Amino acid sequence: MGLQLVSILTSLCALATTAFALNSIVVKEQEFVDPTTNERFVIIGIDYQPGGQSAYGTTNSDPLSNATSCLRDAALMQQLGVNTIRSYNLDPTLNHDECASIFNDVGIYMLIDVNSPLAGQSIDRSNPSGTYTTSYLEHIFSVVEAFKSYPNVLGFFAGNEIINDVPTGGPNPPYIRAVQRDLKNYIAAHSQRAIPVGYSAADVSEVLQDTWAYLQCNNSNGTGVDMSRSDFFGLNDYEWCGGQQTYTGSGYNILVETFGNTTIPVFFSEYGCNNPLPRYFDEVPVLYGPQMTTLSGGLVYQWTQDSSNFGLVQVYSNNTLQILPDYETLATQYAKINTTLLEHTNSSATTSLQPPQCAANLISSDGFSTDFTIPDSPAGAAQLISAGVSNAPTGSIVSVTQTSVQVAVYATNGGLINGLKISAESAQNHPGDGASGLSTAGVSSSTAAAAAASGSSKSVSGSASKSATAAASSGSSTATTSGAAASATTKSGGVRGIDFGVVGSGLAAAAMGIAAFAL
Repeated sequence: MGLQLVSILTSLCALATTAFALNSIVVKEQEFVDPTTNERFVIIGIDYQPGGQSAYGTTNSDPLSNATSCLRDAALMQQLGVNTIRSYNLDPTLNHDECASIFNDVGIYMLIDVNSPLAGQSIDRSNPSGTYTTSYLEHIFSVVEAFKSYPNVLGFFAGNEIINDVPTGGPNPPYIRAVQRDLKNYIAAHSQRAIPVGYSAADVSEVLQDTWAYLQCNNSNGTGVDMSRSDFFGLNDYEWCGGQQTYTGSGYNILVETFGNTTIPVFFSEYGCNNPLPRYFDEVPVLYGPQMTTLSGGLVYQWTQDSSNFGLVQVYSNNTLQILPDYETLATQYAKINTTLLEHTNSSATTSLQPPQCAANLISSDGFSTDFTIPDSPAGAAQLISAGVSNAPTGSIVSVTQTSVQVAVYATNGGLINGLKISAESAQNHPGDGASGLSTAGVSSSTAAAAAASGSSKSVSGSASKSATAAASSGSSTATTSGAAASATTKSGGVRGIDFGVVGSGLAAAAMGIAAFAL
């Protein structure tokens, strides 16, 4: 019996230090696929950029460098059923190991934009040739270096809405392909795996089909692999608005027709119209239903609340958080998703498709580029791609030892949520995977959701909501206000993912003693 106890304790302590790695996803024609299980991967995602674009370059600009915030948000996303996040503006000089590892631990993949809003760190849609420079390439290659080693990086966005009307559809498409080519050549030279590279398109019907046709066609002219071709195509779509919208009224049927024979994965890189409010998210069962298996899911815009009113949660200045009604509405809709349907291969699209050869007849709009002569890389780029970025940042998955959320999180009714923590996943997260739901000290969050759905109020209890707001504004001692302190706190955790309630009190005490001694 003594040896058996020692064996169990050894296993428990091993769990406390093991870093699990998700299977890296690959592209196979129209689909993302887990090559280990051969199951289709469909994005159930959230756009994740707390602080927004305007915060970039400030101390709170990078959403994947504060482990306390990432742990808080990953726990809530795990409960929600999210399997992917998209982050737009990231600083490659910062360390992202803890956040990447936390999201990896809960089965969440990351889509990473390589550009930033700072001058010289993106392609200016009004001046593509003047901003396609070697210094620009050095920045985006640095982002690749910072994230290439994380297995849960699903892909890199080479650009976002660089084409946003007919006039920009003239000069800009060749430069998008040029950036994709350079990124893919750099990844081939410096990454141990091929990481997909794609584009996020604007919700502009006049140029949408042509943008996709231009970027997915094969421009190799029979000379080999076309490195400038998109590996995937994201669409920022806000056409499903209000609680009375339909599959045809939203134009979703047209999207299915347009992309029915796509040769690369197509998904919503942003969705979730908020005019009118409240959002019902009743497009979710349609997007993930049998009519739309052509598409590979989508990412709801967005995680944190700001002046544009798209947020699922409200984050306060002291890092405490309150869930908003949209979070619970989305959870209700996510619960309707048939994940078994999603993970089977796409039955509505033709298999074994080959991309069409790039040619002018693929383009239907006057004024959209039919020039498939891709610009040469700027001077010095070939050397940069060959030698790599000097003093490049490097990332790696690390053990996640802190699993309990370290800051206060409040439900929609203002009640403090108890026992919020992450649980280790060995594969992608799914709706319904959250182990225990959200338990509050006040009125249950489901009651608040029901009240929100009935249109009574955004908050069930005025006094409870005031208590959450007061705690947030007062700098409650449960909140961590410093990024440095947050990182230190995350490193100091306890036994990972052990539910001592099912182990037995004597064994639990012994395990906790050994864990404390080890720490």
